Amino acid sequence: MSIFPTKILLATDGSQDAELAATTAVNLAKSTNSELHVLTVGPGSPAYDLRSPEVVEELQKQKQNVLEEQVKRIEQAGGEVTQRHLRLAEHHPGSEHYPSDDVVRVAEEIGAGLIVLGSRGLGGVRRALMGSVSDSVVRHAHCPVMVVRGEPVAFPTRILLATDGSKEAELAATAAAELAKSTAAELQVAHVAAHSPSYARAAGEELPDVAQQVLDEQVDRLQQAGVTVAEAHVRVGPPAAVIVALAEHMGAQLIIMGSRGMGGIRRALMGSVSDSVVRHAHCAVMVVRE
Repeated sequence: MSIFPTKILLATDGSQDAELAATTAVNLAKSTNSELHVLTVGPGSPAYDLRSPEVVEELQKQKQNVLEEQVKRIEQAGGEVTQRHLRLAEHHPGSEHYPSDDVVRVAEEIGAGLIVLGSRGLGGVRRALMGSVSDSVVRHAHCPVMVVRGEPVAFPTRILLATDGSKEAELAATAAAELAKSTAAELQVAHVAAHSPSYARAAGEELPDVAQQVLDEQVDRLQQAGVTVAEAHVRVGPPAAVIVALAEHMGAQLIIMGSRGMGGIRRALMGSVSDSVVRHAHCAVMVVRE
């Protein structure tokens, strides 16, 4: 699977975290020769009675202004927006509609290869897009998702690839390899084994040996693909916490990982772990799925 160049969908609400995501999306589009699409989604709260034409018109104006301001800032920064998208999340009595639904839907409509968004908004109307919405987009998007926090990702950068040897971890490795080569980024790789005796017994080996084998195989595949691995790490412990701590210790600006593993032993790293890393990492996280 090749990810770049692709169509990048930036989902924005005008908040501070959304600005970090916008800067990252522009940097990424330039570095990978990708198209940049910008989306703003209106609130989906029952507090907004979208059956009122006046309310609909006012909300459309507000969100259109947010969208146009974002596009303007991107162009001033030297970026190019291929297409802009505006969605109002309509509320119908007896049903729930969330902004994340529109982010996922627009990504599917345009054939996006990557969604970029901030980790949370500022509250009120702006919070309608970010916050828990980023968690929902990560879980439901058909394509990789990058959640940005702390600071924008500037390329070249330092990337931490977290792997467990599963199929989706391999897809994450492909994305990390492409990104490292196209942006001259430094790539480090980590495999974290959950501290469980059953892990070692199932493999018939001591746990550190199993973990080292998984890591060595991944490093070999990356090197065969022409990617230099600056450093490789084996760790044992709670996977999400260890990944977050390691990324902070090594000064990574981006963590890349699969959305889930294959079940059993391999599921020890991925799955809900990727959700936890997205919520707690100090830096941007890209979650890759097929």
